[in-house]
Amino acid sequence: MNSINQLFANSQGRKLLSLYFCAGCPTLDGTAEVIRAMERRGIDLIEVGIPFSDPMADGPVIQDAATRALRNGMTLRLLFRQLETVKGEVHVPLVLMGYLNPILHFGIEEFCRQCAKARVSGAIIPDLPFKDYMEKVKPVADRYDLRIIMLITPETSEERIRFIDNHTDGFIYMVSSAATTGAQQHFDKAKQDYFRRINAMNLRNPRMIGFGISNRQTLESAQQNAAGAIIGSKFVTLLNESKNADEALDKLFRALEH
Repeated sequence: MNSINQLFANSQGRKLLSLYFCAGCPTLDGTAEVIRAMERRGIDLIEVGIPFSDPMADGPVIQDAATRALRNGMTLRLLFRQLETVKGEVHVPLVLMGYLNPILHFGIEEFCRQCAKARVSGAIIPDLPFKDYMEKVKPVADRYDLRIIMLITPETSEERIRFIDNHTDGFIYMVSSAATTGAQQHFDKAKQDYFRRINAMNLRNPRMIGFGISNRQTLESAQQNAAGAIIGSKFVTLLNESKNADEALDKLFRALEH
């Protein structure tokens, strides 16, 4: 069984926490150690960002991290080599998050093959058109047991959400707002209504809520309305400040208590 499916099947109602960081930032060679630290500290699912020069869905924090990573020399091929160094010791599901352009240049088949080789369980490609996913990406990804995770937003129609739910596996990434990534202090009534509306749809796939989670209020709101929460910008900021994954995790856990 794919490790993402296994995670949700075995969670038994426990609310999950996923963290995102950008490979190659703050240091080129730090990817493996950040992953090890996350598993050691009980993170349930790890999103590893593939840096790209034009990350349109990302706010300034993650854009800056991607720029630093590219300047440091991070590439997709190097990232796969780094991931292979931890594949025998890390058992938390790994999900790559990146834009379509670098993946197309790398080659869809080769990307999926390298994911399988490095024991990557899923990929999130925010700008992948659903038609291309169905026709070109899904058949290849399925051969390598790679889950392609699709995003929904408050603007996504019910028809499209159900279509995504019927044609994907693993989990659905539920974006808290139509804005770019970035920490928020609270989720307003409109976001709460959106969460409740999606809850009422009784979707087949579990959902993880991301974008804007940075404190206890936003974390609890996300976990009450989905299988768990995804934190990106807040952790990236702390990691860049401390340059040490364990210190960044200490600070994050403290921030999530308030």
